[in-house]
Amino acid sequence: MLLLIGSVFAALAALIHVYIFVLESVRWTHPSTRRIFGTSAEDAETTRPLAFNQGFYNLFLAITVVIGIVFVGAGSAGVGIALMLAGAGSMLAAALVLILSDRSKARAAIVQGATPLIAVVLLVVTLF
Repeated sequence: MLLLIGSVFAALAALIHVYIFVLESVRWTHPSTRRIFGTSAEDAETTRPLAFNQGFYNLFLAITVVIGIVFVGAGSAGVGIALMLAGAGSMLAAALVLILSDRSKARAAIVQGATPLIAVVLLVVTLF
């Protein structure tokens, strides 16, 4: 049961990171996205290549988690849990870097890191 719940939280974390990918790599210069990140039109244009690249990091972490979920569903729990822990653990680490580097980004770090934290805790507990 914990594996199922951990997988659900990992899937939610993946969805959040796909959304972040869309914001950073597809919609970075749009006014609504600039409001979310608090950037001006000029700053958004200047940082566009960095955001584009960063968005793909978020997408790749989400893909890692989804592949892990697929492996669990196919009966390879060990491989699936390892992949989900790698993806969700990296999401959590990125959230920690965000909050430790800029305390004003605490809300963003919580959005980015809460579901992976829950997923990681539940998945680790399933290993015992």
